[in-house]
Amino acid sequence: MSFQKLILNTCFKSSFLIPKEVNRLNHNLHRKMSEKSVQRYVFNGTNAKPVFEMESGLNLPDLKDGEVLVKVRSATICLSDIHTVCGTRTEPTPSVLGHEACVEIVSHKRKKFELEIGDRATFSIADSCGSCEFCLNDLSQKCVKLFKYGHAAMNNGTGFNGCYASHIIIRPGTEVIKLPDEINDGIASTINCALATMVNCVDQLPENVKGSNKKALIQGDGMLGLYGCALLNELGFSKVYCSGNKQGRNNLIKSFGGIPILESAELEPEVNKIDCIIEVCGSPDVIPTGIRLLKPGGAYVFAGMVHPKTALKITGEQLIRKCLTLKGVHNYQGKHLKKSVEFLKNSIHKYPFEKLISPTHFALKDLPDAIDKAIKKEYPRICVIP
Repeated sequence: MSFQKLILNTCFKSSFLIPKEVNRLNHNLHRKMSEKSVQRYVFNGTNAKPVFEMESGLNLPDLKDGEVLVKVRSATICLSDIHTVCGTRTEPTPSVLGHEACVEIVSHKRKKFELEIGDRATFSIADSCGSCEFCLNDLSQKCVKLFKYGHAAMNNGTGFNGCYASHIIIRPGTEVIKLPDEINDGIASTINCALATMVNCVDQLPENVKGSNKKALIQGDGMLGLYGCALLNELGFSKVYCSGNKQGRNNLIKSFGGIPILESAELEPEVNKIDCIIEVCGSPDVIPTGIRLLKPGGAYVFAGMVHPKTALKITGEQLIRKCLTLKGVHNYQGKHLKKSVEFLKNSIHKYPFEKLISPTHFALKDLPDAIDKAIKKEYPRICVIP
């Protein structure tokens, strides 16, 4: 049995608590909603008992200036949440996990806000101040006052910080973008993490490695890798290879414009011929092969290795002699979120985006079952409907 499966069996079957109701004495909610309509799934920690608690009958606090109250229409499970639940990634607790979601505007206190009540929307994964050194230099995702949804303790703000809940209170420095009708809730949920991050990765590629007659390799056949195939295909790359370890993904990769690669030996004819590589698999073991494949003047973007066990077995000489460009990419900026919405709107009928989401959706109360399904990686994303 895998470590992750063992954790799930231990946590969910022996420590899971029957849903509870809180704040029963005050029935005057901030908005006119039924008593049990405001809910959230609280994560107490991998080793806590219980690991999860379902809370219902909650009160929503009054909005402050600049805040937006939204209802979660659907949320998708990112692998980072699985790492957190399984204990391979540490986040503050207790918290409400989940950062990928399609939401609906309920109310707001923003002076200038183009969206209307009832509009569907996506929002940036992080809240930033807009005035610090990083915000002013196209690096708002590293703001000195950064706040990330689904990664914060419940006492950090309103307590409605994560997507595994019925509602979220969006902070003043968060980008909120209206969704076009062409994009359904499930696919829309993946915009503000997987797609926007990959849009940023592609934007970071130098101009000399992009365009027609260029060859690219994406290392990783998950959600980011599949989005990457489509994005590079739209830029006119002659070949977009996509490597992974799931043979069942081959047809999906092809349908998004990629060439599936299961063994590195398949790429031997391309040594010193690849213009750019985007790593989104999280493994440092693929990097030496990538360096060999890149042609002189090539570019390498690292985006998946966001964990400490990523020591690289390469030398400075390899980079210098090939005049390579290396770039680390973490999350994205508001402009990438806008580009992501436009990309989906313009290509929604060109690629089978619906195949990225499991056809089986889970209710919020069944979140443990949804996480168990996500661990099996049968589909790039599992959808939860609060």
